[in-house]
Amino acid sequence: MSPSRMTGQERRAQVLAVAEQEFAVAGLHGVSTETIAHRAGITQAYVFRLFGTKKQLFLACVDAAFERMTLAMLGAGGASGLEALTAMGREYDAMLADRTTLLLQLQGTTAAAAGDPEVRDAVRASFGRLWQAVADTAGLDPVAIKAFLAFGMLLNTGAALELAEVDEGWARQARTRIQPGLFNHITTETNQ
Repeated sequence: MSPSRMTGQERRAQVLAVAEQEFAVAGLHGVSTETIAHRAGITQAYVFRLFGTKKQLFLACVDAAFERMTLAMLGAGGASGLEALTAMGREYDAMLADRTTLLLQLQGTTAAAAGDPEVRDAVRASFGRLWQAVADTAGLDPVAIKAFLAFGMLLNTGAALELAEVDEGWARQARTRIQPGLFNHITTETNQ
């Protein structure tokens, strides 16, 4: 479909796709809506008409990234318990190849850490939905969920830093594979 014949929903999706790529690399303050509009082939005013503000566009991108990760976790099959974490781990590993999603999650967290309460609240809500999806699916102790997601954040950091390209001892150690059974020792009894 030609750009001039796009529906509002199609145009919104196109702008989100362009903005996700830009924000993933440069963050909230590193890219202009003018750049996003130009890449999308529309006016800056139309970007604002679709999303209101640059921050709202950024938050829509970050939320979409967390939603993709949440859906991947929910798509881990009908397993529960440690089997669910194993299946989610495979999904998570596959998601690490999607640098846009990965970097948007990190950019959202970074902007929240920089003291922007609106971003913090939005990222907190997105992370909360991800946590709850993992917790509800696995049905495990909160400490097991915490350990699983903590390893995920370490994997995010390693992927963002492209540690696969670094041939140093610490980088090789950081990218060691997490084997099934890692969370077997975490039980309700060990966390009382």
